[in-house]
Formats: sequence, structure tokens, C-alpha cells
Amino acid sequence: MSVQVEKLEKSMAKLTITVEADKFTAAIDTAYQKNKGKIALPGFRKGKAPRAMIEKMYGSAVFYEDAANEVIPEAYEDAAKESGLEIVAQPEIDVEQMEKGKEFIFTATVAIKPEVTLGAYKGIEVEKKTVEVTEDEINAEIDRARESNSRMITIDDRATEDGDTVVIDFDGYVDGEQFEGGYAENYTLELGSHSFIDNFEDQLVGKNIGDDVDVNVTFPEQYHEASLQGKPALFKVKIKEIRKKELPELDDEFAQDVSDFDTLEEYKADVEKKLLESKEQDIKREQEDEIIGKIIDDATMDIPKQMIDSQTRQMTQEFAQRIQAQGLSLEQYMQFSGLTPQKMMEELEPQALKRIQSRLVLEAVAAAENIQASEEEIDKEMENMAAMYQMEVDKLKDLIGDDEKKQIGMDLAVQKAVEFVVESAVEK
Repeated sequence: MSVQVEKLEKSMAKLTITVEADKFTAAIDTAYQKNKGKIALPGFRKGKAPRAMIEKMYGSAVFYEDAANEVIPEAYEDAAKESGLEIVAQPEIDVEQMEKGKEFIFTATVAIKPEVTLGAYKGIEVEKKTVEVTEDEINAEIDRARESNSRMITIDDRATEDGDTVVIDFDGYVDGEQFEGGYAENYTLELGSHSFIDNFEDQLVGKNIGDDVDVNVTFPEQYHEASLQGKPALFKVKIKEIRKKELPELDDEFAQDVSDFDTLEEYKADVEKKLLESKEQDIKREQEDEIIGKIIDDATMDIPKQMIDSQTRQMTQEFAQRIQAQGLSLEQYMQFSGLTPQKMMEELEPQALKRIQSRLVLEAVAAAENIQASEEEIDKEMENMAAMYQMEVDKLKDLIGDDEKKQIGMDLAVQKAVEFVVESAVEK
């Protein structure tokens, strides 16, 4: 195998990869062996037709595509390593030559890590900010603690009110027909949470247990399911239960239940202290973002679209994992929110770009200042990782290869680069 590298504009490159003819011939044979059991020819039992007969009937190229899929992954991986390029997104593959008895030639157009030209990154000016905690903020935090320690009580002597939680059955119809995903039994819904489309929840206020309610809504024009976009829908809803949160009394007993303190006053003082610490951390993060933003603005880099798309897909997966941990699938979230996959990608793209830019300039700062992670720091980080995954450190080290260890070192260097630019910043 051989590879030729051609640098393109906008942090792109093209690899022209040539695979030996005998390897492609072997891949064709492998493709035949995998597929012959699926092919029947007149006069032959299934799987017994000779390759020459199959190629005569279906054409000599009948196994080429499968053979190419056999060859490309390994050849591309080897070529990517040999090229020495730092590839940052999945390649775009094009086959240039594919014939039996000849070299198999294909190209891989790849996005590569952009070069960064730094501007100013030391002595960045940031606005000096002070923090304070108000009584309203303390009370709001305590109210949240009361909410989380509340209990649900069943209501059977009044109609539903905004803020109640109801247990319902519902069945949805569009154009008089039931639609997929529009049916559920014993569904728990908080009225006023706006987790359902349009004014669905509003129409359940003022209803009683046992009521059958016709709820009329209209799906958003940008709804993820194309067949429902902009369509009016009727939901037949049955109110089965009404529940309401009952908050604990605000007294010393409550303080003892939710904290390590004996009195409400001690608990409130601790809440104030933690709120102050949290605000100070927020200010620190805001200043970090401001500093890094100014470094980005003064730097030059040409980020390929493929790199942004790859980062956006990663962030979408991260979001899906977060909401899955809350018991909701990405598909359900999109159904309730009215978002489409395309719209979500568009909304995440600016954040993806900022994440890439931040990482690139901080890596450039680390390189410019020769900021590196020591072996001791890398070992300490692996100890932290082992504790997080509840593994033995030595076992984790056995699983981590050189590339992963290098990545850990770079992540630590980037963190130190953040500390460096923050410490060198000037408050005004």
C-alpha cells in the first residue's frame, strides 16, 4: 500500500491510497465466499454456483463493492497513520480505480487540525466584578429544598389547578385516525410544566377525577414528525388522579432534616455561604470565558466545516445521554419540544464552534509557553479516573494506550493553560 498526501485549502487534505492488486483480488474472493450462500442460479443449489458463472450472469463487478468495503477501512487507517496528519473528522471516500487484476485506488478527503496563529493572550483585560447574596435568593434556595423534600398527596375534593400533577390516559387522533406515539396509559403530567405541545395542559385545568376531556391542539410547523407538522389533533384524555405537592414547614425540624445544622438560622447562614461560593465560581467561569473569547478574537485559524459537524454530533450524543439519565429518550424529547434533528444541530453548531476554538487556542497557548503535564500529574489524573470508574489503578493503566495517555496529558496541559491566561489577566 502507498499513500500520497495533498494539502488543500481550509484545513483539508486529500489522501490518495493505492492498494496492491493481489490484496484487492483476495478481497473479491472474500466477498464471493461471504455472498455465495445467498445467490441461486438455475441448475445449481443455493451457494454452489461457481464464481465464474455468477460473474457471467451478474457482471464481473458483482463483488467489487463488497470487496472495496473489505479493503478500505484497514487501508485508510494505515494511510492515516502514515500521512502524519492530525485528522479531526470522518473521511469522505471516493473510489478512483476498481478493476480485477489492477491496483485498487481510492481517495480520502479529510479535515485536519487547523494551525493557530495566536495574537494577544497575556495581560488580557477583564471587568472586575463583585458578588453579593440577597435575602430573596436565600429564600428561593430554601424553597427549592422544600420542593425537593415535598410529598405528593392525593386530591379528591376539587378540580385540577395549575401546578397539580395529574395521572391521565390519552389517545391522539389526526384527521380522525389514531397516530403512532399518541397513546399512553397512566401518564404522569405536571400542569403548567409546558412539557406537552401547544396548550394541551391548559385544557386540563378545572377538570375533575373521572372526567373525559377532548383536548384540541395543533402540532408545530417544524414538528419532528413530518406527517404531523401543522396538523390539528384531538386528544381524548381521561383524568384518573389529581396530586399536589405538600411542602414541609419551615422550622428547626426542617433544617435538621435537610442539613447538618440544628436550627433554621444556622441552616440559612450555610445556604448564604454556599450561594456566595457558587456566585464566585460563576464569576470565575465568566471571566475565563471572557478571556478565552478575547484570545479567540485575536487569533487566526481556519476551522473546516467537517470538524464543526463532528463536534456538533458529539454534543448531540452528550445531550441524549444526559436526558436519558433522566428517563427520557432523545426521540421523546424532540416529540415534546417540537424540535427536529436538523434544528437541534443548527442550535448546537455555534456552541460546537466555540468549543473547538477554545480548545485550539488553549493548546496553542500551552505550546507557546511550553506548558506540559508531568508524569506525576498524569498518574494522579488516572487515579481520579480509576476512582470514578471504581477500578483498580493498575487495571486502568493496562487499558489505556499511548494515544489515550497522550490525550490525558494534553487535557491537563489545556487546564493549566486556562490557569495561566487567567492569572496573567488584568482586572479593570
